[in-house]
Amino acid sequence: MAEIIQIGRVSSRGQIAIPVDVRRALGLEEGEKLMFVLDGDVLTIRKISKSKKSWEELTGPLREVMEKSGIKEEEVVELIHKHRKLQKKK
Repeated sequence: MAEIIQIGRVSSRGQIAIPVDVRRALGLEEGEKLMFVLDGDVLTIRKISKSKKSWEELTGPLREVMEKSGIKEEEVVELIHKHRKLQKKK
């Protein structure tokens, strides 16, 4: 796939408009699901294929981030709750 570089915007509701060239290249249609993976200040957006991918394939990038950060699986729920509390204070 050829490299496509586009700039998008985030709306006041946190919605992201995906540029038409990117949507066409990925074959994205309304209602399709995407996976967001944040690693530091790098956000990766992956199309979740309509073909049945295994849970391992879908969560692989998340597991890589978890391994890099040293977070253990049993700590995830607690971290989510802490993050939500911090967000409510803002």
